[in-house]
Amino acid sequence: MAEKQRFRSKMNVHETSAEARSGSDLEQRHDQLESALMGTVFAISKVFGARDPYLQDHQHHVAHFSSAIAKELGWSRERIKGLHCGAMIYDIGKVSIPAEILNKPRKLTSVEFQLMKAHTTTGYDILKDINFPWPIADIAHQHHERLDGSGYPQGLKGDQICPEAKIVAVADAVGAMLSHRPYRAALARNTVLAEVEAKKGVLFDVDVVDACTCLIRDKGYII
Repeated sequence: MAEKQRFRSKMNVHETSAEARSGSDLEQRHDQLESALMGTVFAISKVFGARDPYLQDHQHHVAHFSSAIAKELGWSRERIKGLHCGAMIYDIGKVSIPAEILNKPRKLTSVEFQLMKAHTTTGYDILKDINFPWPIADIAHQHHERLDGSGYPQGLKGDQICPEAKIVAVADAVGAMLSHRPYRAALARNTVLAEVEAKKGVLFDVDVVDACTCLIRDKGYII
């Protein structure tokens, strides 16, 4: 009887050890896969940057600002990681837009604007079949959607827009207004904050705008 108990005890120890090793192996494989996916994101960003350094720089700033907003909102580290990756390549669809349109110093024609708007769908098509554990393709697709349904490409409203895209929408708008572009000078910080606050609850998510203004106005965040 005692011999059987010792045998069962040894078996339990072996089974526990095997389960621990299996769990550790799965966790390691998950980390390796996640690292590979993040490497893919950064590689795409670099290739994109070789074509348009401004857009790469802009996406870099938007990614960091989006992460800061999400942290201010209390998001988990894992979710922030996914948001950051998505914000690194959310404008990838602009690879299909001719440089003379991207950098045109005058107002776009209606045809040019329709072509520009297509970058959201192009970005989604590029990213949708990559099996990311985060909504990377949705961020690219929805970052120009607006709460009241006035955005594009689908005219989504409210909760139809994924939370990550709501954050990138604000970070993108703020970053763009603070930057000098061929068609206009950079806007002053207070002007930019007043602009996004005026659109709070209409175009942009209330909590996201509040976190954005808190970071810049109260905590001195610099984009």
